[in-house]
Amino acid sequence: MEGDIHHLEIYVDDLIKTRNFYEELLKTLGYQLYQEWENGFSFKLKGVYIVFVKVEEEYKEYDYHRKRIGLNHLAFGVKNKSEVDTITNVLINKGISILYKDKHPYAGGPEHYAVYFEDPNRIKLEIVSEE
Repeated sequence: MEGDIHHLEIYVDDLIKTRNFYEELLKTLGYQLYQEWENGFSFKLKGVYIVFVKVEEEYKEYDYHRKRIGLNHLAFGVKNKSEVDTITNVLINKGISILYKDKHPYAGGPEHYAVYFEDPNRIKLEIVSEE
């Protein structure tokens, strides 16, 4: 028996804004578009897929915040520090704010080389070097 993650499903406020944000990022990380339908889409890498679904109107009033009970952040591993730097530069060029700028790229500690940022729904994302 294995307990690998099969998929993650994330409800979002604006499907178009979310797709524009994630499409280039996930493709850069090796993901491929997997599914798309009227109220959602997904990207897949090595059998694991991430699903984005438009939240129903009745639930829009409950905004997400990573410090409440639930998901704090998603972390994606890349091979080396150079890849973290490349993604950091892409984010900055797109006007996406880097979190913990004063400690970047070691905000996670002296041995943890990463960039932290938020998606359009304020879900915190991390790109971390495996070396």
